[in-house]
Amino acid sequence: MATWWLHGIIHVAKTGADTMNRERLTPDRIRRLTLPEGAGQFFLWDTDAPRLAVRVTAGAKSFIFEAKLNRQTVRVTIGDVRAWTLATARDEARRLQTMIDQGIDPRQEKRDRIAEAEAKRAEADAKRIELERIAAPAMEAWQKYIEARAPRWSQSHLADHATVSKEGGEQRTQGRRPGESDKTLPGILRPLLALPLEQIDADRVRVWLQDESAKRPTHTRLAFGLLRAFLNWCADRPEYRNQAHADACITRMARDELPKKSAKDDCLQREQLPAWFACVRQIQNPVIAAYLQTALLIGARREEVAGIRWEDVDFQWKAMTIKDKVEGERTIPLTPYVAALLAALPRRNEWVFSSPTAASGRLQEPRIQHNKALTAAGLPALSIHGLRRSFGTLAEWVECPAGVSAQIMGHKPSATAEKHYRVRPLDLLRMWHSKIEGWILGQAAVPHQAEHEPGILRVVKSG
Repeated sequence: MATWWLHGIIHVAKTGADTMNRERLTPDRIRRLTLPEGAGQFFLWDTDAPRLAVRVTAGAKSFIFEAKLNRQTVRVTIGDVRAWTLATARDEARRLQTMIDQGIDPRQEKRDRIAEAEAKRAEADAKRIELERIAAPAMEAWQKYIEARAPRWSQSHLADHATVSKEGGEQRTQGRRPGESDKTLPGILRPLLALPLEQIDADRVRVWLQDESAKRPTHTRLAFGLLRAFLNWCADRPEYRNQAHADACITRMARDELPKKSAKDDCLQREQLPAWFACVRQIQNPVIAAYLQTALLIGARREEVAGIRWEDVDFQWKAMTIKDKVEGERTIPLTPYVAALLAALPRRNEWVFSSPTAASGRLQEPRIQHNKALTAAGLPALSIHGLRRSFGTLAEWVECPAGVSAQIMGHKPSATAEKHYRVRPLDLLRMWHSKIEGWILGQAAVPHQAEHEPGILRVVKSG
């Protein structure tokens, strides 16, 4: 028997797989089956399932099925002998033969089955990803919103978004009010952005508004506007459209829940100037002291003053370029007292109002020292923006044309004549700006270089 077996193997190896070597397959025979020396492959066909064979190649044994379909040989690999039992391989061979009898190509059926399985797996993965996306915090969409819109925003607007959504929990670098934690608090929108986007609906926003507006109405109004713009953006994006509630921040809700917005009127009066300057000039931090005085004397916005770089200041030609949120930038005169303030500041980096402790390298929070100075002077509350308002108001004392002070302050022209028929040179602005500065300093009893101001008569000794 052994001699016949070896003779059969040699015969098949020489003549190829088409010469059928049949024997009833058993697990033991399959285990002992080896590839004859010099052969690329060897087939041992089963007698119980005539279309079933074990195919042996270098290092592998597999069950295969082979039959004729439309006079063409169809061969299908069933699977490795270690993964399939002999019984299941025979059942599979009979199933494949049934398909052949019905005119179905098993190879195509296998490809279709694999494709169907892959399609189902892809569908399941897509559903899982969609569920994860729906359940993801709205903070992820918020970050994508900022990335998409940031090129169109100013630095201050971008900073507002960072402030309202900050995580909090960081060590405070500035002084804290009594009862406050030494850790920073989360941003006002952080609790909402921690929720899935589809859960930020009108009811939830209303509850948030009621809670926050009672504590900090002005900041809540700002955050509400930012949230509304964010949700409107999400409603226009196909990836968020099904989750975003564009009606979650309707205008009526803000009108119902937020206090009525009143015009601010904080402003330094003429008689308050001596006390204000006296206490501000005593601030130990020279950068903050110079910043507050400069903000009053040029009437610029808070961040416009803080964002002045040394390259923006021309001491030779007495000019200063300011980043303008309306026009992009504007050039204003560098008046004598402001020039002296800036020249005395340390040049630690690119920023005029620098800060060695701030991550940005420039002054971030002047209000704390300003509020202390106001308290020391016995003056009412005055915001940093109130200094800008003060400049515009005090400029009227020297009968400065409204268009001149508006151009210095960076107000958008409101009249046709201002838009199209007023082109004021820097020298004209300097004349009026120096008058405004000189008058303010005179009222505050602050020593200044009045002899360099245009329009001021001075005594000259004759030879």
